[in-house]
Amino acid sequence: MGLSLDGVGLVHANGYRALRGIDLRIAPGERVALIGASGAGKTTLLRVLAASLRPTEGRLRVLDGEPWAASPAALRRLRARIGLVHQAAPIPPRQRVVTAVLAGRLGRWPLWKSLASLIVPADADGARRELARLDLAERLYERCDRLSGGQLQRVALARVLYQQPDLLLADEPVAAMDPALSELTVALLNEEAARRGVTLVASLHAVDLALRHFPRVVGVKDGAILFDLPAPRVGDALLRELYAAEGAVPESETDTLAPVDRSPLRCA
Repeated sequence: MGLSLDGVGLVHANGYRALRGIDLRIAPGERVALIGASGAGKTTLLRVLAASLRPTEGRLRVLDGEPWAASPAALRRLRARIGLVHQAAPIPPRQRVVTAVLAGRLGRWPLWKSLASLIVPADADGARRELARLDLAERLYERCDRLSGGQLQRVALARVLYQQPDLLLADEPVAAMDPALSELTVALLNEEAARRGVTLVASLHAVDLALRHFPRVVGVKDGAILFDLPAPRVGDALLRELYAAEGAVPESETDTLAPVDRSPLRCA
């Protein structure tokens, strides 16, 4: 159940071309990092892979199916098999943490169970188990607007872990975390993907994390793929070319967003 993109391009309604001629193959169980400057197209590419954004050209196959050739019901079923960790977690501020985590299974639950879970959580133990992997079990019944940005990112990750998707996507999942938390969180994502044998694609602003934790690294520049290489072959010259517009190769996420989450995290 892999991914393939053949000549995929995307032009937004305002005429801005976000992706151009993307050719990419990702085999089942591969772990791939996307790197590149801000605005390079990494988030757009992940949304295309998540079947939440329709390309304007080219052919896309996700989990060996063509999302935009499927019926609405089949598309909903496909999306339920895809987990996307957003950079800014789309979690209602007044929602309880337990409800936010259990939302990972909404695509698989019948409507009655989803509605009942808003009142009495359907699987509080399951939510607590995933939160414990991220050292947030004690926040199970806390409101999300009382958490830091980094803690919210961990709640969003717990939701995807609880979902147990066949395809795991992550868009700058450690942007609000300090270096130690970032390291452990990226390691946890890779451990989860390896343990379950699922495909992982993550965009990272921190090049050092990408090179340490991912066997394969794809450099995205101006909506196109500049290189697609095993991590050991990504050298300084390629990185300088990739980040030429920024003037420097970023090493850490911690200067991009504030406040930074410095609470402890232990990987299970």
